[in-house]
Amino acid sequence: MTLKNIIAVCFVLSFITCACGNKTSKNTTVVEDYQKVSPEFSGDSAYAYVDAQVAFGPRIPNTKEHIACGDYLVSALKRFGAEVQEQKAVLSAFDGTKLNARNIIGSYGLDKKDRVLLFAHWDSRPFSDHDPNPANHHKPLLGANDGASGVGVLLEVARVLQTKAPEIGIDIIFFDAEDYGVPSFVKDYPDPTNNTWCLGSQYWANNPHTPDYKAKYGILLDMVGADGAKFYKEGFSKEYAANVLDKVWSTAVQLGYNNHFINEDGGTVTDDHVPVNEIRRIPSIDIIQFDGNSDSGFFHSWHTQKDDMSNISKETLKAVGQTVLEVIYKEK
Repeated sequence: MTLKNIIAVCFVLSFITCACGNKTSKNTTVVEDYQKVSPEFSGDSAYAYVDAQVAFGPRIPNTKEHIACGDYLVSALKRFGAEVQEQKAVLSAFDGTKLNARNIIGSYGLDKKDRVLLFAHWDSRPFSDHDPNPANHHKPLLGANDGASGVGVLLEVARVLQTKAPEIGIDIIFFDAEDYGVPSFVKDYPDPTNNTWCLGSQYWANNPHTPDYKAKYGILLDMVGADGAKFYKEGFSKEYAANVLDKVWSTAVQLGYNNHFINEDGGTVTDDHVPVNEIRRIPSIDIIQFDGNSDSGFFHSWHTQKDDMSNISKETLKAVGQTVLEVIYKEK
């Protein structure tokens, strides 16, 4: 994942104490008498889709691994009954590198005006700039959690959508070139706005796949696969889409996933939901792991060589995926 300008990287001390206490419990308590309306989400399938992406190696734009994984994602969405579009563009990285980027869009229920947007980034970072070993800083990483986990969940969502259509239209977007932002070892970078992250979503927000594209709201999945991951309410999500946050978090609690979805504020993160909110004006939230006890605010292997399949939990994937499914199947 990107450094993402963590504006509020720390909790107040009392909140940190509370969050630490929550880490010891993996128990879930389903709300009594709550009747789930969504089909079953398979954590096993989502895990397999994450593993399939990681098997290609680092998915860095301009590499053969990136091309191969993109082809796999297009094929998977088509296999799951989506109407697929590819949005290709040459985007400029922070250092002037021209990136052959590829946003991949899968749509369901094109005849339905009311729509919900689900999205994640599918590229992986070309730098392990937070690895404890400086010798690894210029090496690309696998991005099992940072990138592949969100895509894996959405591929399983796509598979489920093929079996039973919700009452609304769904668009799934895999954004490219999210994780090519300025590495930490580059000092005094001249762009104070740090718009070097989220290049694919910035491009799409200005050039949507459908003219004047609109959706009721959007949900971004980022770093949603780590064992014991906790998701706090992210700052930009609260600013732009507080009602969507409440809808998703309350649904997670109803399903018994209150051990993952914590009803407290987390950091403020520059991620793909920001251009979707600010440019496309679609109220969107970010489900993203936040850890106030880590130096980065993110999971322990963020932007390191250890962001591999050893981090991925089927149970966490299930909690996130089932929550997303329940939200969209409750929409009318």
